[in-house]
Amino acid sequence: MPEPVQRILAFDFGLQRIGIAIGDTLTRTAAPRPATAARAGEPDWESIEREVRAFSPGRLVVGAPYNTDGTAGALMPSARRFASELRRRFALPVSLIDERFSSLEASAALKGQRARGERRRMRREHIDSAAAAVILERWLSGEPGEELQ
Repeated sequence: MPEPVQRILAFDFGLQRIGIAIGDTLTRTAAPRPATAARAGEPDWESIEREVRAFSPGRLVVGAPYNTDGTAGALMPSARRFASELRRRFALPVSLIDERFSSLEASAALKGQRARGERRRMRREHIDSAAAAVILERWLSGEPGEELQ
């Protein structure tokens, strides 16, 4: 019997903004959602809760900020705290996925959309949510990550 389709909500954690994307295990694609603000590194939990309630995901995915050499980046402790708090608040499984170069990949994709006339503006929050979509598509494609306990 095939696995049931599951919606997944992903986050690109940042101290000023948190990019958000939604996807599912059937299409294995992800779509950006509006980014949410963070103030002094504190997420807008009400905004995040609205997204979780709206989509009822079966899992959450958070980008793990590694340096290019594979060592933990400066934001790793904050991203881990964010992921742990997501798990505590929503009682859902949380996976950490390597986010290296996701913002560059997202920026290039958005620039391509702009060049084709599909997009007018490209703001920082658009890049953050497009990066969350990249992170989610990595998880959906089976890239190994870390399951939060």
